[in-house]
Amino acid sequence: MRHSTILVPLAALLAAACASQAEEPAAAPAAPPPAAYAQLLDKDGATKGRAVLTETNGGVDVGLVLEGWPSGTYAFHVHALGLCTAPDFTSAGPHFNPTGAKHGDHKGDLPNVTVGADGTARIEARINGATLYSGETPVLDTDGAAVVVHAKPDDGVTDPAGNAGPRLACGAVVTK
Repeated sequence: MRHSTILVPLAALLAAACASQAEEPAAAPAAPPPAAYAQLLDKDGATKGRAVLTETNGGVDVGLVLEGWPSGTYAFHVHALGLCTAPDFTSAGPHFNPTGAKHGDHKGDLPNVTVGADGTARIEARINGATLYSGETPVLDTDGAAVVVHAKPDDGVTDPAGNAGPRLACGAVVTK
């Protein structure tokens, strides 16, 4: 009988010890944010606008708001690198073009934006067939992306940048 009185408490202790050693199930990875953002700055560091990129079924929607601009029409594009070094913003690289298409068919080629007499503009555009984070054409790949506004309208034809002129404002795309 003495063995059973010792074995029962010992078995209970072992069971409790094993239960406390059991690993907790791994937490599911956090889902990527549903949107990404860019604050556009000019060469002097002044805020000139903002963009919101949202993944939707079949593409990425890009909403752009500009403020404090001279009236006129400007090209805006998504560029391949998430780096905006003033004064010329060439650090943002070429247009986002994961398929190697000619200009006018780059994924990063977006419609021109027209700024009114009040110095503001709003436009929404879509990057068809792109995603924000995954798949074959993610905008936010390992080297990021940037939203850039150019000095002139994009002619939609001239390779590689649509004869859009110098880069006037740039915003690296971030998720927070």
